Amino acid sequence: MIKRIIFLRFLTCTILLFCTYVSLAQDRLRVGFYNLENFFDPFVDSTRVYNEFTKDGTQHWNYTRYTKKKNNIFKTIHAIGEKESISILGVCEIENDYVLKDLLYNTPLKKTMYQFVHYDSPDRRGIDIAIIYRKDQMRLINSRIIPLIDPQDSTFVSRDIVYASFEIVCDTIHVFVNHWPSRYGGELESQYRRRLAANLLRSHVDSLCALQTKTPKIIIMGDFNDTPQDESLTTYLRAFEKIDSQDNTCNLVNLFSNAQKVGFKGSLKFQHQWQIFDQIIISTSLCNDSAGVVYEENSAKIFTAPFLFEEDDRHLGEKLFRTYVGPKYFGGFSDHLPVFIDLQTNCAED
Repeated sequence: MIKRIIFLRFLTCTILLFCTYVSLAQDRLRVGFYNLENFFDPFVDSTRVYNEFTKDGTQHWNYTRYTKKKNNIFKTIHAIGEKESISILGVCEIENDYVLKDLLYNTPLKKTMYQFVHYDSPDRRGIDIAIIYRKDQMRLINSRIIPLIDPQDSTFVSRDIVYASFEIVCDTIHVFVNHWPSRYGGELESQYRRRLAANLLRSHVDSLCALQTKTPKIIIMGDFNDTPQDESLTTYLRAFEKIDSQDNTCNLVNLFSNAQKVGFKGSLKFQHQWQIFDQIIISTSLCNDSAGVVYEENSAKIFTAPFLFEEDDRHLGEKLFRTYVGPKYFGGFSDHLPVFIDLQTNCAED
């Protein structure tokens, strides 16, 4: 009798594992990126000089405003996933792992088996980068940071690039999440450091390709503070729009190079002009491989929803519904729109 019960339990587990494998093998995996715009907790951080997002700081940030911000972010992440929860989401402008845990485990997102990769960055304002992923769909293999250092200025600090690799059923993907130096001080005056970030990222992509026996499948995402046509992305990172159907290498394709194909005119608005700073770039191996994890053609989109916008009385049309504009609180979402792509898992069943 006991042997029979053990056997039935074993059989049940085997069937469940098999069903899970089949389900994953057929799944669409949505991968996205979202700049959360100053997702700070309301507490004073004694280790930081910057504490503007606190009750007594210039932004007069408090727990009520923080909770509204958290719920707004949840609403957006839920909407991006549509019928299924998003599988991987790169985020930036988060203060620490407290806000991540609170977002993932104290909102309805707790129903999804989310885990995250996060490292503290040396950024002067204390804003970090993280990767949120579904641990029921993939297994984290490895993660690390790639520090951005300016050899000409030892005082320069910025956000690290965060790298992680994941095993997804029958394949492996490599993810780099970025938040490149801003245009503060002027576009031309600051472009040197974005080119520095591009060179650094390209060197790690090349090293990854050189070390792998099989051409790796790479996803690069982030707020690059440059458009797809700027030299940091074209000349230095070498990410282009055109996809060669015969190319199955580590060459990079910027899926957001053509604004007419991604569903909206930009991911942020500066005065009257929309621009695409938030992008997802992939290796051509993700486009042209017929097996494992592959990019779903024409799935790259800028995510929009009515609740993310408000009327732009000054520059006409619409603008993003932000949390703050300068010191003035509005209680909105972000100054950036999310971006996403879809992947398909084509796993041969033995």
